[in-house]
Amino acid sequence: MKQPVAYLGPRGTFTYEAARSLFPEESYQHTPCDSIPDVLTAVDSKEFAYGVVPVENAIEGSVNMTLDWLVHHVDVQITGELVYPITQNLMTHREHADWSFDRFTRVISHPQAVAQCRSHLREILPEAKIAYADSTAEAARQVAGHPEEAWVTVGPRSAGELYGLSVLRSGIQDYANNFTRFIAVGEKWSHPIVAPEREKCSLLITLPSDFPGALHRVLASFARNGVNLSRIESRPTKKKLGTYHFFIDAEQGANQPGVAEASQEIKKWGCGVRQLGSYPCYSFDKISGNRSVDKGVTTPYNQR
Repeated sequence: MKQPVAYLGPRGTFTYEAARSLFPEESYQHTPCDSIPDVLTAVDSKEFAYGVVPVENAIEGSVNMTLDWLVHHVDVQITGELVYPITQNLMTHREHADWSFDRFTRVISHPQAVAQCRSHLREILPEAKIAYADSTAEAARQVAGHPEEAWVTVGPRSAGELYGLSVLRSGIQDYANNFTRFIAVGEKWSHPIVAPEREKCSLLITLPSDFPGALHRVLASFARNGVNLSRIESRPTKKKLGTYHFFIDAEQGANQPGVAEASQEIKKWGCGVRQLGSYPCYSFDKISGNRSVDKGVTTPYNQR
């Protein structure tokens, strides 16, 4: 019996492709949810063993909804990570596949997908109006359902394949090095086909309010114990104006001596330390080289 995986849906989106890459369809059943809170709540309530949500995009930054729900609303562990390259595609109804760009009057997509291609769209479709949809898949459905309209959409190739669209141009994102980091949450697991590239852990640090230089001492402790930090970000505690949690990603597993010793030091100074997860990080290149993944599709939320 296939194990259940919840993901930020619908089908034909970047998160859908990430979920299929982390949890291959041969062994897992994928169920779309309407929002990030829905995914995390379903895993927290044990309705699903696993969930997949976006947490950070190289261009748009962190997905704050994911961070806030992990801290304030659910008690689930991060159990895996996958970084996906984003390839945005300009697509239209198959009847318009041979049209010149100046014939199109409207671009429909998710706001984040449009934002990631704004310069390119202004260059090739300067007169087209922008309209937003709830997801890249929904935008593709609208374009497919209105062959009488001169519309195009922006999104993953899988959305076009789902609704029978033609790709006018691929790779229209403004920045070539555009990636989204997805996390798996829920029960411990390991990828059934590929080995992880490395281990990592995510920590939530809460500083004592009356401790001058506390953040400096926190960072110095990790450095002193030989732990490289790949991400540091603050988010409001939602308790008092000017008070923050700090999300820290360490390039070691939580069971490594450096992370353990640094955490103990920080606790002694009165800081709160909460482990959000110690987990494997998987390589997109290795997964995409496997036959179970559609090599023509790349991926994330920011574009549901």
